[in-house]
Amino acid sequence: MNFFRGVMGGQAVGPQPTGAETIQKLCDRVASSTLLEDRRDAVRALKSLSKKYRMEVATQAMDHLINILQTDRSDSEILGYALDTLYNIICNEEEEEQDETAQKQTDDLGAKFTEAFIQDPEHITLLLTMLEEFDFHVRWPAVKLLTALLRNQCVQLQSIILVSPMGVSRLMDLLADSREVIRNDGLLLLQQLTKGNAAIQKIVAFENAFERLLDIITEEGSSDGGIVVEDCLLLLRNLLKNNSSNQNFFKEGSFIQRMKPWFEVGDDNSGWSAQKVTNLHLMLQLVRVMVSPVNSPGATASCQRSMYQCGLLQQLCTILMATGVPADILTETINTVSEVIRGSQVNQDYFASVNAPSNPPRPAIVVLLMSMVNERQPFVLRCAVLYCFQCFLYKNEKGQGEIVATLLPSTIDANSISAGQLLCGGLFSTDSLSNWCAAVALAHALQDNFTQKEQLLRVQLATSLGKPPVSLLQQCTNILSQGDKISRRGSKVQTRVGLLMLLCTWINNCPIAVTHFLHNQENVPFLTAQISENLGEDERLVQGLCALLLGICIYYNDNSLENYTKEKLKQLIEKRIGKENFVEKLGFVTKHELYSRAAQKPQPVFPAPDQMLFDHEFTKLVKELEGVITKAVHKSSEDEKKEEEVKKSLEQHDNIVTQYKELIREQDAKIQELKEQVSSMTADSEQMQSTMAQQLSQIQQHKDQYNLLKLKLGKENPIQANSTMGDGTHVNGVRSEEASQLREEMEELRAQHALLQTQLAEKDTIIDSLRSDESQPSEVAGRDLGDVELLKELELLRNQVQSQTAEIKQLKMDNEDLLGRTQTESLGTAPNGDPSADAAKMAELQSRLAAQTSETERLKEEVRNLTEGQAQLEQQAASATSSAAILQTETAKLETELQDSKKEQDDLLMLLADQDQKIQNLKKKLKTFGETVDDEDELDSRDQTDEDDEDED
Repeated sequence: MNFFRGVMGGQAVGPQPTGAETIQKLCDRVASSTLLEDRRDAVRALKSLSKKYRMEVATQAMDHLINILQTDRSDSEILGYALDTLYNIICNEEEEEQDETAQKQTDDLGAKFTEAFIQDPEHITLLLTMLEEFDFHVRWPAVKLLTALLRNQCVQLQSIILVSPMGVSRLMDLLADSREVIRNDGLLLLQQLTKGNAAIQKIVAFENAFERLLDIITEEGSSDGGIVVEDCLLLLRNLLKNNSSNQNFFKEGSFIQRMKPWFEVGDDNSGWSAQKVTNLHLMLQLVRVMVSPVNSPGATASCQRSMYQCGLLQQLCTILMATGVPADILTETINTVSEVIRGSQVNQDYFASVNAPSNPPRPAIVVLLMSMVNERQPFVLRCAVLYCFQCFLYKNEKGQGEIVATLLPSTIDANSISAGQLLCGGLFSTDSLSNWCAAVALAHALQDNFTQKEQLLRVQLATSLGKPPVSLLQQCTNILSQGDKISRRGSKVQTRVGLLMLLCTWINNCPIAVTHFLHNQENVPFLTAQISENLGEDERLVQGLCALLLGICIYYNDNSLENYTKEKLKQLIEKRIGKENFVEKLGFVTKHELYSRAAQKPQPVFPAPDQMLFDHEFTKLVKELEGVITKAVHKSSEDEKKEEEVKKSLEQHDNIVTQYKELIREQDAKIQELKEQVSSMTADSEQMQSTMAQQLSQIQQHKDQYNLLKLKLGKENPIQANSTMGDGTHVNGVRSEEASQLREEMEELRAQHALLQTQLAEKDTIIDSLRSDESQPSEVAGRDLGDVELLKELELLRNQVQSQTAEIKQLKMDNEDLLGRTQTESLGTAPNGDPSADAAKMAELQSRLAAQTSETERLKEEVRNLTEGQAQLEQQAASATSSAAILQTETAKLETELQDSKKEQDDLLMLLADQDQKIQNLKKKLKTFGETVDDEDELDSRDQTDEDDEDED
């Protein structure tokens, strides 16, 4: 105990031990003590010395502390001391009084100790298991220690945690801890863990991080919350920025809709706290992350659509038009609205309909432009408004037309301020930044829009009283070319660069605008003079843009002005400037430092107003035109003539190819129509076959019924015959009247039998004729298989009728026999016979004869029905045979037409092949003249030929 008294400040006798010696003794005690209390006291002492003697504790005690974490897991107090000690030696605490050198040394120590700690990945796994301890004195120090390790060696720690089983899941459980201090430090830990690692970001997102973080933000009061809301927003930004998978998951999970309440700002916007400004700024950045121009176009468009549908865009526009909003929040809101509407027609249309709460109401675009051309507004705010206007016009031909329309004479309203008036006012103001912003904004109204370039040529400006109006194009060129106005207005590089960018965008790919520009006799001499002069570094950029403008006048010149044709302009360059000098001056534009900075991203972000020289869209234009202008300047007149001839020839061949393509398309459509007709007829044929199958089924049913009838008759006839024979032996005393009646009935039976014989003979004749038809090969070849089956069934029916006839003959014989017996018995009646018994027997015989007569009638009816069925079957067979013949004829006709179409298509393909060969020869000639030939048409032709071959197959 004397040892600990000396360490803890008690009185000691003799020389005091140094810090290193004390730490060494404490380390020995930790390593050798068998009692847990002694080890705990030693670790607590090391903790108290770890901040003052950081180096000594780290070098001597780190291994012992790690051993404590492994062996003394049952005692939470000693674990807490060990974790706190490790945190003190690894954490780089920032002190205000430390200078930069001392702070750098401290950071180096933290990185060095962290590297030593993570050499064994099992140490990190050990810390992750500590997070499962619910004890506050263990879990909280473990969280702080892991956070410090991540700050010092982030990449290495991320790799270890990523491969650790359930590593990220254990860290995510910290957000569910009921103790706010652990939850909040867990947020800091996850911030460090998710920096720049897409794999960990995805895992954290799929661990339900978005749901938990948004719940925390809501619980803490959204934008009115404290530092915890800021930490949640920073973590969300880490998870979403440059991570398309997480962005899609965030959108699909309907989390964008939960962002709308963040921006519900009340009417009273006074007294914004610094934390609220920070929170709202981060929330706006989150929205921008989802719709950033660097994201894939499909993902951005989907998020923009969701933001409009859930009302988030409307909420942002409300903040945009509200009063009392801090300047930095207003600026960031403008930038956010810009990217939400960029390239989305629906969102752009909604933004165009937003009005400011003024009297009278003014469109939000007009209010924003008023801020852009106002030199008293903050520079960042003016840049944000310019970006918003650019995004509003991006791929928005409707918006471009509306802006240009406000400049046309027929639509100008003298009682209101329009966007066009504000742009013209800024274009010719004395503030160079307003000149540049207005020129760039107007250039975006003309970007890739040939119609609006022509419309803008109609704009007339009244320069002063008593003088005729001049066109907007002429006024821009006058400011550049006239010396007195240049010295007064356009002397600044920023103004001239803005006007030159506007003119280049205006006349690019617009021969009519080029003609208007060249029509002013002062423009070309001014440009050549500017390019040929040897000016300073700042003027080189202006020279390069003048060279670009003159090059556009050459490349898009339609030779409508005799004095300024392509050839004469090139001769002027060669004599006054020199081709090599011209190309060198043109190259100054792309070599400028500010050009590279502007080409990186669409948003205009500049550290100072005087560095706003280039627009992002204009850098694309320069990159596109530099090469073609250089070729156009070096090209001779003969090469141009040859190129024109080749182009005309190619156009003619293209027209021919186009005609053949149209013809092939028409034939393909016709073939397709014929195929559809064949398919329809095939379907009809199948339907008829189905109908025939049903009829055959009905015939089979009739056959089955007939067989049952035959079987029934076969069972009943023997009984009737036996009964008749038995009764005949007992007929005695029959009266002559009854015998006469029997004779009449027998005569009727004979007549009916004769009628049946006649009908049977007719059926035999029909069957014989069918057999004779079947025996003829030419007719058999055209019959369907169903006809043969029908003949077989009719033959079977004939046999059955013959069987019935035989049965009727047998009945006839029985009747005649009975009649003979009756006559015999009537002549030789015994005198002793019983008259009453004979009468009874005669009555019974008559009843049996009546039953037999009824049975005969039934058989006649059955034969009649079978006869009618046979006639119907013959009619249906004839109809089916006729339909089959018609179908075969139609099919043969369609096959003939299809063969003819294939022959015509083969001929057309041969013609196309010849045309392709001619085009290839012409393109080879072009290549020999040094021209770059685009093979797009050739590829299209080959693709079309391949598609035609596939269709033919």
